[in-house]
Amino acid sequence: MSRLNVDTRPAVAGVSSLMSGDEALTPEMLSVSLGEALQAAGKDGQPPTRDDALAIFRRHLGRYQADVRQRFEARQLRGVQAAKLLAAHADELVKALFTFATQATSCPPTVAGRICIAATGGYGKGLLAPFSDIDLLFLTPEEPSPPMLTLVEYILYFLWDLGLKVGHATRSINDCIAQAEQDTTVRTALLDARLLSGSFALFAMFEARFIVACVEAGSARFIADKRRERAERHRRFGESPYLVEPNIKEGRGGLRDMQTLYWMCRYTFGTRHVSDLLAPEFTRLGFLTEQEAARARRSWDFLWSIRLHLHYVAGRGEDRLTFDMQPVLGGRMGYTRHGRQNGVERFMRHYFLTVREVMRLTHVLEPTIVRVALGPAAHVMKADEAMREAGFTLLDGQILADRGVSFEADPIKMFELLDWSRNRHVPVHPLARQQLIRWERRASTLRTNARASEIFLNLLCDERPGPARQTRRPPHLRTEPKGELARVEETDRRPDYVHWLRVLNETGLWGALIPDWSRIVGQMQFDTYHIFTVDEHTIEALRILRCVEDGTMADEIPVAYELARNLQSRRALYMAVMMHDIAKGRGGDHSELGSELALELCPRLGLSGEETETVSWLVLQHLLLSHTAFQRDIDDPKTILDVADVVQSPERLRLLLLLTIVDMRAVSPRVWNAWKATLLRELYTRVAEVLEGGLATAERDARVAHSKSMMAELLAEEDVTQADIDRFLDLGYASYWLSFDQETLLRHASLIREAEARSAPIVIETQPLPARGVTEVTVYTQDHPGVFAAIAGAMALAGASIVDARIHTLTNGMALDTLWVQDASGEAFDEPHRLARLSAIAEKALRGKINITEEIDRAISPGQLLSRTRAIHVPPRVVIDNRASNSHTVIEINGRDRPGLLHDVASALNDMRLQISSAHITTYGVRAVDVFYVKDLSGMKITDEGRLGRIRERLMTGLKRVEEALNSVYREPELTAAQPE
Repeated sequence: MSRLNVDTRPAVAGVSSLMSGDEALTPEMLSVSLGEALQAAGKDGQPPTRDDALAIFRRHLGRYQADVRQRFEARQLRGVQAAKLLAAHADELVKALFTFATQATSCPPTVAGRICIAATGGYGKGLLAPFSDIDLLFLTPEEPSPPMLTLVEYILYFLWDLGLKVGHATRSINDCIAQAEQDTTVRTALLDARLLSGSFALFAMFEARFIVACVEAGSARFIADKRRERAERHRRFGESPYLVEPNIKEGRGGLRDMQTLYWMCRYTFGTRHVSDLLAPEFTRLGFLTEQEAARARRSWDFLWSIRLHLHYVAGRGEDRLTFDMQPVLGGRMGYTRHGRQNGVERFMRHYFLTVREVMRLTHVLEPTIVRVALGPAAHVMKADEAMREAGFTLLDGQILADRGVSFEADPIKMFELLDWSRNRHVPVHPLARQQLIRWERRASTLRTNARASEIFLNLLCDERPGPARQTRRPPHLRTEPKGELARVEETDRRPDYVHWLRVLNETGLWGALIPDWSRIVGQMQFDTYHIFTVDEHTIEALRILRCVEDGTMADEIPVAYELARNLQSRRALYMAVMMHDIAKGRGGDHSELGSELALELCPRLGLSGEETETVSWLVLQHLLLSHTAFQRDIDDPKTILDVADVVQSPERLRLLLLLTIVDMRAVSPRVWNAWKATLLRELYTRVAEVLEGGLATAERDARVAHSKSMMAELLAEEDVTQADIDRFLDLGYASYWLSFDQETLLRHASLIREAEARSAPIVIETQPLPARGVTEVTVYTQDHPGVFAAIAGAMALAGASIVDARIHTLTNGMALDTLWVQDASGEAFDEPHRLARLSAIAEKALRGKINITEEIDRAISPGQLLSRTRAIHVPPRVVIDNRASNSHTVIEINGRDRPGLLHDVASALNDMRLQISSAHITTYGVRAVDVFYVKDLSGMKITDEGRLGRIRERLMTGLKRVEEALNSVYREPELTAAQPE
């Protein structure tokens, strides 16, 4: 319903007593009040004018809507109660309007008596969100006559003028039956048809015919259509229920999934309303236990409460729980800090555990619905003797416990069932999953059971030889599904590697066996970097590791595929992937805490001492390579030696790189790109050389000499004169020759020769490198303070994001700055017109023809930076490190990512008379981490503590100023962004 201005005055004196005081306003009061007000506004027995009536309806509607909202927000009403009350108020409004419209249009009684208005869809179920559509069916015995259409048109326009959203259809009974036969959406909407006003006999006739039509059509087709519709909806809104910005209505585990269950039950069992499905009477049918029904009721009410809060806060029909909404709703629903968790973390974890409960309810109830609808299936006896002796059989080609096997009495059978499912590559039967969910708590008795640990490791690592890793079942176990459910069921018959891991997680067996895992189920990472909860991110990382190992992602991650082919510590790697984030949300460094947990858990699960130590080390260091590759200068020998000193072993280096890659790729597909792959591969190669005995610091001069010798040969092959070769070789300092490959050095040589031949003061060259996912921008100009800051500002104005930069001053006093940039999607910045604009802006900036600061301020105001992420507070931080490099002071800037940030920081460093040698830029959602290698003007590290303090204070002041500007525009509750990982 649309938000309306509320007039708190009573409609007429006759009902003032009903509306006085704090007494709750009821639908009956609305009916009486509307009737009296309309009667009083009429004259000489005539109804009031349309405008007068519209004002009366608007006044009453606003008052009653406001009353529901006030009581709901004061927590006097729960979500479902408020939704029912809104629907009941809408009922009275429509009834009164129908009566008034028949008078206002002078509709003959014979006509008005042959039409009725029914509520359909969600409104038909007697539930209405504040800004949802009111779905109405205008039902006629045959094709509507002109007077009927006039009446319908009057009612619709009146409702629209009230500001309501109305979904409507005008159909005869025959049309309803015919369209329901053709369209499952129409059939579903009519399932909930509820008479509001008009001919009772007509509606009764419709109901009788519709029920007969449904019975004749049978349940199979309807259930198949709803399952197909649900599968498509999940694909559209995200297969995972653990997306950090979920759609609470359409997403997996949301309200629509519960409604789908209701519709299936309505069709199969004849239940009338969702409240009936979840009422105690329904449990007496034996389909749900009392505990399951109670959990379902809590889930239904919780999701409806969220939906109503979303609508009220957004002021529109909003069903997506975005970052800016999450802290607001958490506060409105009473979630406050508890221990280490703040209110919004607790709220979102409750949400994710609720959607998991909805999925579990689906797994428990749907198999029963299908069996009742279709009748008992033939018992397909294709289980071999070994399977039957183990206590399992096959039904419809899916595995379940045989008769007489009790998960309650023998809980190890739950894990053995999954093990047989994996070994024979057959899906778990829905009835078996139902039982796993019902008895999952019995798995807690197996925490010291060696057999359970062995099966868990088998499921986690799937250590069968390659040929057995098939996505299709062996021919002798395949069955062809038949009937209406065939196509839908077939989608469930192709389990991949993570199928069993998801079963473990969704049924609760994983958390029951490993309590530390249960603590990260539904744990959200509050930033815009991760798109999954911690448990879902971990399962996705395990899936990607399997894909890497099998070669199915070799094109996307070739470096990982090469490393994974000859793993020596396979179980340790899989275990490390499972545990790398298991200590998140506990406070402190999750790498250190997770490393300690690994020392306890791994031996209990049956890993050897050597494997346990490897897992613990991998978890402790799982951020080392990404931190180094993206935030440090890997051309600095000390960077490489420091990493080698930590790693010490080539096998550990391989394992750590694989863990780093799958961890990053599991965050989201957009996080991983060719440039990051390039940096990690280069870091790996250089550290591997050290571990093999090469690349010692003493060999630096030899490497420089080798690079120059190679360049001399290549330039000679291109017929460059010896004088020009010697001149180029004398330009660069040692660090320059170690920073670039031969191909890039050749481009630099050509660019410098061209610039000197033309006496060009500024040369800008752009070179898209699609294989690396970046565009290389090279700027050759007279060196002077502020060159890099100007270039960085120009890149921001051109819409290019700098991901890395090397800044070199040559012996001839010229600056040769090389930057690698990407577009907004993380790909190479390669459109010709945008590259031309980039070069033009950069040249103007270097010539001083534009004021970069003013242009950035004009193009990007604080208001433009506000988005759904504005509620995430990014605490500014400046870290100065004099140990990371022997020759440079390393300054790390943490702050909110925004266009122009790099320009502002570079300008500040220039103002403080610091030389920037390299810059490394990484973004983690809304958080930017910019790292600068700097020296003072004499070419030395900055060691004076007083000066270091002034540098830190100056940079912090600039970062805080931006956050304060954002906070002055947005004052809602804030959420601190998680540290990057």
